[in-house]
Amino acid sequence: MSWINQIPPAAQAYLEQNRLDEVECVIADLPGIARGKAVPASKWEKQGHFHLPNSIFFQTITGDWGEAAGPDGFLEPDMILKPDLSTATATPWATDGTLQVIHDAFDQKGKPVAFAPRNVLRRVVALYEAEGWHPIVAPEMEFYLVGRNIDPAKAIEPMMGRTGRPAAGRQAYSMSAVDDYGPVIDDIYEFAEIQGFEIDGIAQEGGAGQLEINLRHGDPLKLADEVFYFKRLIREAALKHDCFATFMAKPIEGEPGSAMHVHHSVVDNKGRNIFTGPGGGETDAFFHFIGGLQEHMPSAIALIAPYVNSYRRYVEGEAAPVNLEWGRDNRTTGIRIPISPPEARRIENRLPGMDCNPYLCIAASLACGYLGLKNEIRPDKRWRGEASESEAEIAGSLSDALDLFDEAKELHAVLGDDFARVYSIVKRTEYTEFLQVISPWEREHLLLNV
Repeated sequence: MSWINQIPPAAQAYLEQNRLDEVECVIADLPGIARGKAVPASKWEKQGHFHLPNSIFFQTITGDWGEAAGPDGFLEPDMILKPDLSTATATPWATDGTLQVIHDAFDQKGKPVAFAPRNVLRRVVALYEAEGWHPIVAPEMEFYLVGRNIDPAKAIEPMMGRTGRPAAGRQAYSMSAVDDYGPVIDDIYEFAEIQGFEIDGIAQEGGAGQLEINLRHGDPLKLADEVFYFKRLIREAALKHDCFATFMAKPIEGEPGSAMHVHHSVVDNKGRNIFTGPGGGETDAFFHFIGGLQEHMPSAIALIAPYVNSYRRYVEGEAAPVNLEWGRDNRTTGIRIPISPPEARRIENRLPGMDCNPYLCIAASLACGYLGLKNEIRPDKRWRGEASESEAEIAGSLSDALDLFDEAKELHAVLGDDFARVYSIVKRTEYTEFLQVISPWEREHLLLNV
């Protein structure tokens, strides 16, 4: 069992207290859902890899398939999935001792599968590394705790708090609101500690039953793995207390949407923040990164707002910005520069929704910044005051966002052309599926009136 020395300390500590019974071999598909196999521990210790068909990356959120297999046809050849032991973590809600391990996807010739989301992010990070740059990110996760909803025809409602009343909305940063669903939060903390994840803080957000979890900054791939794991962790903690956790961008009508804001900085080979000069001032690289976000984010919106529901969050006058202005300590701008000391200078992208795939969201945001750095793109003038007065600069629907994405050849070159092809086909298939569904609004207002 020499592999035990290669897994993180938290996973080792878990195995000291629990006999390993099973290993969940997982990989994130395009929506960010965990796909894979559960393998008995005795078998997993003997295998160096396992197989899944490459078609898992052609599957839509409904379980249908996009015709994205390419010229060879829909043959579903097996991929070779190899474990990344640095991702091993406990599954604390399991009855028996269970580890989860994220795997990387390779084709049968040993080449990384270009449309596997983790490989997309790794590709973007490698472009930074080739320049002597090391990106650092810090995601903020917003989500809702809601009542159990087993009938899709019924509206989603906030969870019931300890007072016996539904969780109150518009109570941002309220400590009593956080206490209202304390047992769920306690289990989130406990699961995170067992899994070795560090939470920087939990706060009540503006919606009814809406919370935000901040994660400590670090390596993009590691943080994307943590968000991937956290989504499952939070869902399991909620289910223990007879409620659901949802990461939909806009789950409840009339309540704020849920974002995954991403903070970025970049350091050089000596660990120095390239956004800060020797005298503590802002560098050209700082402004070029902002310029890249402004120039290329419109084409990347399809990756950070991947569903029809995502665009319900982008409403002028609400908390989610619909602009690409940049401002200092200004939460109405799409690109915000938080207060920080020079050595920690960073840039916050406030556009992504929490429904995104964390690998693809972080990859897209970093790709835009990379193009800004490489092409030395100058940003627009800093925005002062409320940016609600600025014109909307992002697509208003998934269809429009995909049109922009399809034309973004420079962005495709950074993310990978084969990934861009597959992603567009799968998302357009989803959009077509959505158009087949007649909504309650249509039945209410069109049935007898048109």
